[in-house]
Order: sequence, then C-alpha cells, then structure tokens
Amino acid sequence: MELESVTDVEVVSSSSAMQELWPLGEVDPKGARFPCCIVWTPLPVVSWLAPYIGHVGIAREDGTILEFAGSNFVNVDDLAFGGVARCLQLDRKECCFPVNLATHVCARSYEHSEAGTAISWDDALRSVARHFEHKCYNLFTCNSHSFVASCLNRLAYGGSVGWNVLNLAALVWLRSRWVDQMAIVRSFLPFAAVSCVGVLMTGWSFLLGMAAFSLLLLGWFVVGVYCVKGLVC
Repeated sequence: MELESVTDVEVVSSSSAMQELWPLGEVDPKGARFPCCIVWTPLPVVSWLAPYIGHVGIAREDGTILEFAGSNFVNVDDLAFGGVARCLQLDRKECCFPVNLATHVCARSYEHSEAGTAISWDDALRSVARHFEHKCYNLFTCNSHSFVASCLNRLAYGGSVGWNVLNLAALVWLRSRWVDQMAIVRSFLPFAAVSCVGVLMTGWSFLLGMAAFSLLLLGWFVVGVYCVKGLVC
C-alpha cells in the first residue's frame, strides 16, 4: 500500500511539473511577435471573393511565426501573404504535455498518444513542422489550416485531438481579434471593391455568383473533412 501511495504521488508530481510554464512575452504586432498565438491574414484573390477565407500560422513561445507556405516548405518568422491581420493567443494550460501515458492531463490520453504528443509547446510545433516539410501544399486538401490544426492536435488543445480546417477556422473567426483598424480595411476593402465593380458590370447576379462560390467552397471542406476521411488533411 505504501509503495502504491508513493508511486501515485510521483506520477501526480511529475504531471504537475510538466504543466509548469514559463511566462510569455506580450503580443507585439509592430514587432511581429505573437507568443503562442494563431495568426491570420487574407489571401490574395481568394479573400477578395470570400473574405472569411485566409491564411493562418501559429507562433512559438518566443512569438516567432511558423506557417505551411508551400510544398515541402514551412516558413519561419513571417507570413508569406502579408502581415498579421487577426490573432488569437492560446492558453498553454489548456494543452497536454505528457512525458508518458501516466502523465496525461487530458481526458483522451490514448487518442492523444496515437495522434502524437509533445513535452512543450515549441516541441509540438517543431514535430509538426518536420512532418509538413514532406507534404505537398494544396489549397483544397492540405493547406495552412491543416498545419495549424495538426499542431493543436499534438498539443491536445482544449482536451481535443479532433481539430480540423473547419473548426479551426471557426475558432479563429469567433475568438480572435484584429491587430489594428488597418487590418480590417485591407481584409475587406478588396472584397468591397470587387463586389462593387462586379455589380456595376454584370448586375446583382454577380453577388449570387459569389455566394454560390462560397457555398461550394464550404461544401467541399465539409465533405472532405467529415464525409470522405483523409481527403482534407
């Protein structure tokens, strides 16, 4: 009985030790430092037609941004398609950093182990980056959202290993904040300009076409994520 008690104490203390986290620096948009943040920027052309679609990255604990920017290429320290427009800082206490199965703090320990684990925030990002350095980029099947979702799964953020491109996009749009007013302007001004020109040239049917484009795009990802497993990574 005493041996079991000591073992239990060691496991608890080991788990607690792994959850002790260093304090983060401040989010600094001017210095392009976003510690433990998911960051978003609009995509050229695509965001002009559907402003809710963009390009995302995730930052290390020191604020350095990582993004899946192209086939076999994980970019470091900036976003390939422009400065950060929106950011969401995540709480590392909602992540799980186990050294073994006994030190999991999330409810889905076995699923987390199968998905891959990490002993720190930066370790998770480093592992996923190495994996995506051998993947082909495709806007419709394997994109920047796939990369960030894989990072969240390895972190078991929020106790979940079911992150995908859709629930990640919802998380960003519902909980992130604009870095400044100019970020709002450069995100929606092209869409407004294209919409106005389109309506003047072709009439209101142009807006119907844009709405149909958005629905088709959303439908693709719903089918790819939830209906045809493995189609969208």
